[in-house]
Amino acid sequence: MIGLTPPAEDRSEIAFFDLETTIPFRPGQRYAILEFGSILVCPRKLVELRNYSVLVRPANLDLITPRSVKCNGIKREDVESAPTFADIADTVYDILHGRIWAGHNILKFDCPRIREAFAEIGRDPPEPKGTIDSLALLIQRFGRRAGDMKMATLAAYFGLGDQTHRSLDDVRMNLEVLKYCATVLFLESSLPDELIENSVNSTPETSSRRRRNIKTSPLQPPTDQQTGENCTTIPILSFVSSAEAQTDPFDMSNLKNEIAQQVLQSDVPMKEKNRLSETVASECTGDQEGFLELDKISFSRIRATHVPLYDGSQAMRLQLFLGDKPLWLHCPRLKVRFGISGKFLDKVGRRRLNFVVDLYPSLCNVLQECDSAAQSKSIDSGSSSDWNPAVIPMKGFLNCPTARIHIPAELNGNLDQYAAEIHQKEFAGATATQKHISSKPKADELESLLNRGTVLDAFLALEPYDYQQRAGIRLVARKLVIYQ
Repeated sequence: MIGLTPPAEDRSEIAFFDLETTIPFRPGQRYAILEFGSILVCPRKLVELRNYSVLVRPANLDLITPRSVKCNGIKREDVESAPTFADIADTVYDILHGRIWAGHNILKFDCPRIREAFAEIGRDPPEPKGTIDSLALLIQRFGRRAGDMKMATLAAYFGLGDQTHRSLDDVRMNLEVLKYCATVLFLESSLPDELIENSVNSTPETSSRRRRNIKTSPLQPPTDQQTGENCTTIPILSFVSSAEAQTDPFDMSNLKNEIAQQVLQSDVPMKEKNRLSETVASECTGDQEGFLELDKISFSRIRATHVPLYDGSQAMRLQLFLGDKPLWLHCPRLKVRFGISGKFLDKVGRRRLNFVVDLYPSLCNVLQECDSAAQSKSIDSGSSSDWNPAVIPMKGFLNCPTARIHIPAELNGNLDQYAAEIHQKEFAGATATQKHISSKPKADELESLLNRGTVLDAFLALEPYDYQQRAGIRLVARKLVIYQ
């Protein structure tokens, strides 16, 4: 253990830090810190100046379960003689307070754990003067070209070796990943447009997005608007979320709302979707091609179970069933509360489209039962992810629950096509006619059709996910019938 004792007045270094913790094994249980590791980095040269790493003994050693050991390798005997968090609190406070904090997914995980640990010993937590969450930063600047953007995946992408899930190793790997990503973006900014556009791994849409990111990227020294000369600001500090602009640096509500809008799993290849559709159509009973009517669903028969992926691997995914049949829903006469949103992009530059609908009681009850079944199975299987309910409560004048419906992307190389069938239902007196519009609609077509107040029938697949410590059920539109 190497101590960090910088001069009290020197707060300019960036404090990269990481925690290793226990993994809760029942609802409501808190994380216990097992290891704290940090490096102080020069913001101008991005070199490590000092480091600190220490194992921590939790108040209850029984929280160290086999699953916890499997994750980070820290065993009960490793921390039995280690200091408690109260013993190291002064050092942790001195490292973090008044500095810029940096780390991978720290806003979601590490920052709340620090606050909880200080609260448990009755002390005020350290406060950052800014934060750099490399998970959010890299998704924004680098895109999802490296897959799920977990640290282990990023390290493999750049050939940096395996992630050890030990605090000091992980923060050093985090810094190296940032350097590699910055280098790639810098080199791309120097390439002619045609080379980027003709790249094997690029498309016109992703290329233009990269150029937009490069033009606004803090990696390039900003230019003074009056003199035209480069300013002398520190490039990496342009990534920092100022604590002054954020009333509470630990308030995750804005970040949570943004992430909740994303499709948190990769799109399913079309050949798998077709196979799923054929299975559901042949096995399920219902009025609309295997999709179940709400009044035919018995809550006692809803169950969640793990089934193998279609890729031939040993990996499993959670799926909802009604008895022994996959649970897909026909939801008639839904009213659109908020139209198409496409704020986020997937790893190849596609817009992830979704919209929000009002829920009536029968559908709300079914989704809540599905949530309960899937969440229970997720907890039983050892997941510690936060559960995001499919039903979103709405407050205010229109106190009506809502849900977000996602539109799957078409994986056929065309970046502007989506894999939901679109139909229109028209009424002439007492007669209703339905016509098919598109099997692979484009984004602008969907935006023009799915406006606030639009009424539609939705044919939904319910897809449980567990991704980056967030879990829940996505409602994925396979077919939409829009009322005219």
